[in-house]
Amino acid sequence: MEHIENDAQYTGLTVNSGVKQPPTVNPYLSRRPRRRPMPSAGEIVEGILKGDTTMLSRGVTLVESLSTEHQAIADEIVEKCLPYSGNSRRIGITGVPGAGKSTSIDVFGLHVLRDGGKLAVLAIDPSSERTKGSILGDKTRMEKLSVHPSAFIRPSPSAGSLGGVARKTRETIILCEAAGYNNIFVETVGVGQSETAVHSMVDFFLLIQLAGTGDELQGIKRGIMEMADGIVINKADGDNIDRARLAQAQFRSALQLFPPTPSGWKPEVLTYSGYFEKGIDEVWEMIDRYFDFVKANGYFDIRRREQARYWMMETIDSTLRRNFFDNPEIAERLADRERLVLDNRLSSFTAARELLDFYFNNLCRR
Repeated sequence: MEHIENDAQYTGLTVNSGVKQPPTVNPYLSRRPRRRPMPSAGEIVEGILKGDTTMLSRGVTLVESLSTEHQAIADEIVEKCLPYSGNSRRIGITGVPGAGKSTSIDVFGLHVLRDGGKLAVLAIDPSSERTKGSILGDKTRMEKLSVHPSAFIRPSPSAGSLGGVARKTRETIILCEAAGYNNIFVETVGVGQSETAVHSMVDFFLLIQLAGTGDELQGIKRGIMEMADGIVINKADGDNIDRARLAQAQFRSALQLFPPTPSGWKPEVLTYSGYFEKGIDEVWEMIDRYFDFVKANGYFDIRRREQARYWMMETIDSTLRRNFFDNPEIAERLADRERLVLDNRLSSFTAARELLDFYFNNLCRR
């Protein structure tokens, strides 16, 4: 391209060359330190037993991973941590969305830590059915616990698992106990149809309810209340105190209609305010009474054994399901049968039976 300033008549004119354009690739990219290699299972277990939260987080990440390679390492980590687990109080916390579960956990957790010990909070965050993503922002609502040196908060995506419980929460509890956390809180997504999953991995199941939000009987769901070891009505402050006490009386009356619990414990109904930190001592005293009661009559150990058996069966079920759908031959036949079902040329039951027959008669015998 010709420039007039380069003509001989402008010899006295000085023309700068301009600013040199930077490269399109970051020149410092190659200088970035390489990521450290993943530590071995033994190194992670050693760090967990020392209470190293970095190693604990790595172990939980491996447990939650869907990678076959990671699963092999995770299984080894869980097996090595198992002898050091079982020494905590596992408390499940559920309730309707907006009931104040995260705020309550923040307050309950500080109350627990005042007496010493360590607390691990496994917060289950709902995953999007469309994008499968999760916000994982529970730490922002636990402002005090998130900066406490004796607290470990781990948000995990529900990923469509049963009852809003992360797929590997049971194994995560084992790792946290091995790291010395003697109090485990498991926060669920919210009241659903399958809270059995959370109930089957905790010692005490706490249901948080609200008052003054509409039909109080709507909150009295037989399935969820039968599993609750304690019911607490949050936001019992200000103008809502009378409504909270009315709801307390209604829940107490409803509990009278239920059959006795397997433990022999009679669930209690209390009111409190998580925001103003009122009634927290009473709630925790109820939990202490429950643990004293079930340890005295032997139900605590019975329940722990039942949980171990339940999760063995659940692991078998999830492994068979994953093995079935991950098989390439099944995937090919599944797409074909799906087209026939959608075209009304084959019933759903017949298609399922044909796929299962092929799986058991051909693939399982290899």
